[in-house]
Amino acid sequence: MNHLLSYKKAIGLFTIFCLLIINYKIVITGLDSNLFGIIFSIALFFIGGRKTTLNLNFPLFTMIFILEFVSYRLHTKSVHFLALALFVCLIYYNITQKFSFIAFICILLFSSLFSTFFEYLTTEIKQSLCYYVYLTLKNFMPINKIEGVNFYINNAKITIDIACMGLSMFKTGLLSGALVLTLEEKKHRKYFTIIQILLFCCVLIVLNIISNYFRIITLVLFNCTEENVLHHTIGILCFVFYQIIPMLFLIRFFKPKKEEIKITRSLYPVLFTLVGTLIVFATSFEIKKEQHYDLLENLNPEYENQKGIWVNKEVFKIVMPDKLIYIKTSNHNPLVCWTGAGYKIIESKEVKKGNEKIWQAKIEKDQILYYSYWWYECNSKKYTSLIEVLLIKLFDNKPVRLINETSKA
Repeated sequence: MNHLLSYKKAIGLFTIFCLLIINYKIVITGLDSNLFGIIFSIALFFIGGRKTTLNLNFPLFTMIFILEFVSYRLHTKSVHFLALALFVCLIYYNITQKFSFIAFICILLFSSLFSTFFEYLTTEIKQSLCYYVYLTLKNFMPINKIEGVNFYINNAKITIDIACMGLSMFKTGLLSGALVLTLEEKKHRKYFTIIQILLFCCVLIVLNIISNYFRIITLVLFNCTEENVLHHTIGILCFVFYQIIPMLFLIRFFKPKKEEIKITRSLYPVLFTLVGTLIVFATSFEIKKEQHYDLLENLNPEYENQKGIWVNKEVFKIVMPDKLIYIKTSNHNPLVCWTGAGYKIIESKEVKKGNEKIWQAKIEKDQILYYSYWWYECNSKKYTSLIEVLLIKLFDNKPVRLINETSKA
C-alpha cells in the first residue's frame, strides 16, 4: 500500500511539474496578482484538509472540463489558471483522500476570474452604497445632491475613493473568515459542514457591506476622502469594528459537527485523473498559440481607422479632434482601465443610443470631467452584457470587440 501511494505521489508531482513548465508565464502572471491569497489557500489545504466520503472526482472534473472548454475556445488565460489550480486539487484529493472546502472557496476567491467578475460590479456596488449613505445623512447634513460617488455638501464636492467596497477589502474579510473557520476546526477537532461554511461566507459578505457602508458615512462626516493617515485609520477601524469583531462573536453560533471519517475508495479515480490530465495538457498547448482578434473587421467607416495606431495587439487607438476612441478585445473593462490611468469613476449607467443600449460613465481627472461611452460589438450589433457576448463568441466563434469613445463633458 505504501509502495502504491509513493508511486501515485511521484506520478502526480511529475504531472504538476510538467504543467507548471508548459504554463510558466500564465502561472507567474497569476501569482503576481494574488501571491499571498494563493499561498494562503495552499497552506489551508495542508492544514485544514480532511478525509471525506464524498466522491469529489466528478464535480472537480466537471469544473475543470467547463473551465478548459472556455479557455480552449476563448484563449482566456485567467480561466485556464483557475483550471490548473483545480487540477492540482484533484491530484491532491486522489493521493490523500483529503479535501478542504474552506481552502477550495479561497482558491475561487483569489482567482483572476473572480477578480474580473468583481471589478465589473465594483462601480455599481459603490454607487448603491453611496446612495444609501445619502438617504441616511441628508436629514442631518446640508447635502445638496449626490452624483454617483460624489457628495456635494455646501457646494463642496466629496468623492468616495475606490477602496470602499473594493476587491481588496472584500477579499481580506473572507480571508479572515477562512482562517477563523480553520482554527475552529482545529480547536474542536471536528469539521464544519458545507452548508455551515457557505452560510458563514454569506454572513461575512453582509458584514463587509455594512463595514463599507459605515466607512463611507465616517469619511463623509469627517470630510476625509484624501489618502492620509486619518483616512486609512478610519478604514481599518471600520473593518475591525463592523467586520472582525462581529465575525468573532458570530462564530460562536457555528459549531463544527462532523468527526473525521475513514477513507473510502473513490469511484474511478484513475479515469477522472487521466482524462483530466489530457484535457489540461491539450488546453495548455492550444492557449500558447497566437490568437488573431480581427478587431478592425467590418468597422464603421466613421472611425477613420487609417488615422489610428496599435497600442498593442489587443488595443487600437484613434485620436480625433473632439474625442478619443479605443477599440479593444472583449476582455477589457473601460472602468478598470480608466481607474488604472488615474481617473475617478463618478457615475456609470446604461443609456440609449438610437434603439440600442450602451454604457455611459462620467469620469474625472485633474478637475476635468469626461464622458466615456462604451459597448461590445458583434456583427454590427451593440451589447452591454459581457456574459452575452462571451456566449456568442464561445458557441458561434464570431469576433467580438469593445468600442470606447471618450470626450470632455
